[in-house]
Amino acid sequence: MHLLLRRILLILFAMTMAFSLPLEASAKGKPRGGGTSKGSETSVRGYTKRDGTYVAPHRRTSPDTSKNNNWSTKGNQNPYTGKPGTKEPN
Repeated sequence: MHLLLRRILLILFAMTMAFSLPLEASAKGKPRGGGTSKGSETSVRGYTKRDGTYVAPHRRTSPDTSKNNNWSTKGNQNPYTGKPGTKEPN
């Protein structure tokens, strides 16, 4: 009986986690002014820099030759944090 209950709880937890990320991201709103679409994002795994600083896993715009479609460029907004871009486009 305990094993069955644990499995049910594990499944419910997994389903909750699977559905909470997309809902969280959409609650922040869409990027403004030239922001990027979902298709141009990529996941970055967590890693440790040479100086020992840990960088947590995160999302970023996919690499390309344009600087105008990056979340950090002025006129764009990071859809996950809501922070506006600060860098000048080239």
